[in-house]
Amino acid sequence: MKNNFGFILVKPQLGENIGACARSLKNFGFSKLHIVSPKQSWPNNKAKATSVGAYDIIKKVKIYNHTHEAISNFDIVISLSARKRDINKKHISINQFLKIIKTKKNTKFGLLFGPEASGLSNEDLSLSNYVLQIPTSKKFKSLNLSHSLTLVCYEIFKVFNFKKFDKNIKDIKISSKSNISSLILHLKKLLEKKGFFVPSEKKQSMIMNINNLIYRLEPSDKEVRILASIISSLSKKNINHN
Repeated sequence: MKNNFGFILVKPQLGENIGACARSLKNFGFSKLHIVSPKQSWPNNKAKATSVGAYDIIKKVKIYNHTHEAISNFDIVISLSARKRDINKKHISINQFLKIIKTKKNTKFGLLFGPEASGLSNEDLSLSNYVLQIPTSKKFKSLNLSHSLTLVCYEIFKVFNFKKFDKNIKDIKISSKSNISSLILHLKKLLEKKGFFVPSEKKQSMIMNINNLIYRLEPSDKEVRILASIISSLSKKNINHN
């Protein structure tokens, strides 16, 4: 599925940003990078230097003179914009974008990013199917080119690698409530001996707080045994050896 995504940088101004974009692509398993009319000459030494371990992506970059040429092999093109544009295109959220890529599995997607200073022109935006705006603080909406690309790569990566983000605790057996009850009973007895429940009229509410605290835990049998051992050891008197 990752081969169905390509990233197009339109008139990028800094070689360093191109290199950083290449790194982000490789971080998340992508490799298609197209560039339209880079401001600096190509190949670019700064792009090479900042790409570090992703120089293989820099070497395979395709350079185009016009945006319509760079998007020609994609089925759906999504433009990235820092602000809502007054243009007859459907503006979508990140969640809507993810729904689209989930439902159109055999589709080739092109992600279009504009130059750092001005963003995509209305002419470039007119070539896209959707306009995607990454939500940011109203006080400062502008995102660095490589940062916005990284966020998009990450969101796509999550869709196709959800198991990496799904905390699987099924193989950890949670201790039974009967074991928890035994632990609490043990604790209450020791606290009684220590004269903990003072004043006596507050004893019931104190016990309820202890129940609320411990019963909401989901410990394993081993963790319950460790807690019981800690509670027992703290209740023992210290023996001084002269």
